[in-house]
Amino acid sequence: MIIGYARTSTIDQIAGLEAQIRELEAAQCKKIFQEQVSSVAIRAQLEAALEFTREGDVLVVTKLDRLARSVADLMTLIQTLEKKTVGLRILNLGMDTQTPTGKLMLTVLGGVAQFEREIMLERQREGVAKAKAAGKYKGRKPLTDELRQEVVCLAAGGMAKTHIACQLKIGEASVYRILAASK
Repeated sequence: MIIGYARTSTIDQIAGLEAQIRELEAAQCKKIFQEQVSSVAIRAQLEAALEFTREGDVLVVTKLDRLARSVADLMTLIQTLEKKTVGLRILNLGMDTQTPTGKLMLTVLGGVAQFEREIMLERQREGVAKAKAAGKYKGRKPLTDELRQEVVCLAAGGMAKTHIACQLKIGEASVYRILAASK
């Protein structure tokens, strides 16, 4: 059986998810698992797809970054699939791990992708450090005392933290930090 897996990082990326599903359907996937979560979060549908696969099946994804967050993660997923004798196909690379060349290329490309990400993060950290040294990087503006008091009052009134965040247009993590600091 050909099984598809589609993922976007946020629920705002509906068009991206729909495009992946169309590609997976065109690749003749009989069952498609889909989710909208960050790659660092628990990917329940990926786990379900891996659990669903059987010997001889093929797991199909549109792009490598939709499947794995790092080379180590990729290698773990490949080992899981190999133990079950399940192939992996990545559409945009035209790659299939059911061939020795496909396995080699996947490992090499996974390493290059991780290298690119680490270089990008290193440049970002250097840029932030340079901006801080020049006095141009100030970080985000702190929340006002009035807003902090409003968070505490709303929470004391029994309002849920998620609703407080939505009503005041601040992050949920900020609500939790404010309430923890007020105790």
